[in-house]
Amino acid sequence: MRAVCLTLPTNRECAGTIAAIGAEAAHAAARFGVRVHLLILDSADPQARRRHAEAVSALPVAEGVVVHHLDERSQRAFLRDVIQRSGLPGPDELLDLMLPDAVSYGACTNRAFLLAAALGCTSVHRRDSDSRYQLLDGRPVFPIDHELAVIGVKAADAVAAVTEHALDPAHADKPVALVGASFIGELSVDLGEIRELDPEVYHDVVALWAPTGATDEQKRELVAESFVGAGTEPFTTDRAVLGRPDIWRIDMCNIALDHEVYERVPLPPATDTIGSDYFLHHLVHDATLPGVTHNRHIVNYYTAERRTGSGFTAYQERYTKFLLSMLYLHPVYADLERAGAALLDEQHHVRPAPIADSARRSAATDRTENHRRLAELDRCYRRLGGKYADFADHLLPRRARLLDEAQADIEDFALLIDAWGPLVRASKATPTERLPH
Repeated sequence: MRAVCLTLPTNRECAGTIAAIGAEAAHAAARFGVRVHLLILDSADPQARRRHAEAVSALPVAEGVVVHHLDERSQRAFLRDVIQRSGLPGPDELLDLMLPDAVSYGACTNRAFLLAAALGCTSVHRRDSDSRYQLLDGRPVFPIDHELAVIGVKAADAVAAVTEHALDPAHADKPVALVGASFIGELSVDLGEIRELDPEVYHDVVALWAPTGATDEQKRELVAESFVGAGTEPFTTDRAVLGRPDIWRIDMCNIALDHEVYERVPLPPATDTIGSDYFLHHLVHDATLPGVTHNRHIVNYYTAERRTGSGFTAYQERYTKFLLSMLYLHPVYADLERAGAALLDEQHHVRPAPIADSARRSAATDRTENHRRLAELDRCYRRLGGKYADFADHLLPRRARLLDEAQADIEDFALLIDAWGPLVRASKATPTERLPH
């Protein structure tokens, strides 16, 4: 029986989401005859974890569904065991990259990848805590229907499971490596208030993630496409397109990845950096691996802590680090695009070495552009005034640290790519009695 991993990483209370994703897991097991490992990676506070445990206990028993609710202590024990058996040097550093003492969107998903490997899963399907499913005629619209129909299937054989295809025949023998959709509702990055307060400032703030040297027109196009997902139009009927995946319309709250991708290259483990979990979108697209882009969009909403007090400050700092990370990621993306199908071996497997080499080279990029980004962000937030001006004051003494962290993050990514193969092999060799419960 094929095993798949449906995962929910969370650092906030989301009992309602656990109930909803439990229903998706049961639906998937019943419809596709697969074993679904429902993996909840829980980094929330003790009170929220107790509510999560209650939500897990309340899930109806479903044939083919195995639930794993792991707090950070359990995750750490698994990782220590894997790292030790991998024989890699610097075990403490690797553990910090896999389970840092800070928010890391890439690291939490990397943990899901290793746990999925240990559980014998052939794909990972990720959802997020601040999202819910659309309804059609009162029933939830589950993305996993599209995902399990085609993920890992040879593209030529996946044609019958989609509504249309635009795939170059040259790629017909390659497996479908990514399946995903987007979201409807609020912006994926919490900048909507800025857009309402001052559209010009919103343009300038969002345009800061453009590559160095981007033209004004390119920046306008980037701003128009960024963070908007699929807009607000609700689901009415299925549309699924086989081809090069539309990475602008696929979000990490609504994605499936084939194990042949994530078992070879991890996500950047950057801390306190939004968007750090989107690297494999670029890799799949640029390596000419097929994907399916569908329209079973998740409903996105915001939790209140992002917009007030320390939550606002933390979120805006994560956005700042996202902007700074682009200095190093854009050159890597450019290398991926130039390499194209050369990123794959004869079996259509991704070759990690050139990606690690690109990340290492990128770490030496001159920081001038990042100094400009910080200065421009300061100007924009002071023009907005209020809590945004206060955040600009907060950022001033932290600039040097953030600049150093952004460079260290890309260096850490290169290190983790080098270590990833042994970590995956050690995960797959996890003794049955040490598998996570």
